[in-house]
Amino acid sequence: MSDPTPYILVLYYSRNGQTAEMASQIGRGVARIAGLEAKIRTVPPVSADTTASLPAVPDSGAPYATKNDLANCAGLALGSPTRFGNMAAPLKHFLDGTGDLWLNGKLSGKPAGAFTSTGSLHGGQETTLLTMMMPLLHHGMVLCGLPYSENALNETSTGGTPYGPTHWAGTGAQNPLSEHEKILCQAFGERLASLATKLTN
Repeated sequence: MSDPTPYILVLYYSRNGQTAEMASQIGRGVARIAGLEAKIRTVPPVSADTTASLPAVPDSGAPYATKNDLANCAGLALGSPTRFGNMAAPLKHFLDGTGDLWLNGKLSGKPAGAFTSTGSLHGGQETTLLTMMMPLLHHGMVLCGLPYSENALNETSTGGTPYGPTHWAGTGAQNPLSEHEKILCQAFGERLASLATKLTN
């Protein structure tokens, strides 16, 4: 039996679909690097409900991530909408349960980065990305951002930061991803996958 294709785990939480679309665009960028594929996964919402009331498989969209998905990835792209300048609770809840992976160094030395979507243009995009990087550093991962050699980073009037891809969703009707935002998501996925191939060879 042949070894499975190495993959970049694109792990996200999305409420209105914007972060999910970013994940899809990042997956396109990953696909540009031969020998790697994107595995796109999400996490279930959390609530004060003390009994499991959600199905094990979501009705639509990406499947829910498992810790094995995380442990066996070649690299990680972590995405969340902004919640007061931080990641959303469902994603943090998932990460808070990965202490055993940390203890065993399962993610150490692998590349990782973050992406986010906000309702307002100055609604905490950069702080969200930076706080999302904290658990990645604790896991010993190698952080990946976006260099200014990406022209779209200099030209964008919507989302996009050197810390990782961002999207400005708007506070009313949801803005679709701009062309610059799509370009930056794809560039990020490609860069992450390229780093993964170099770090594992």
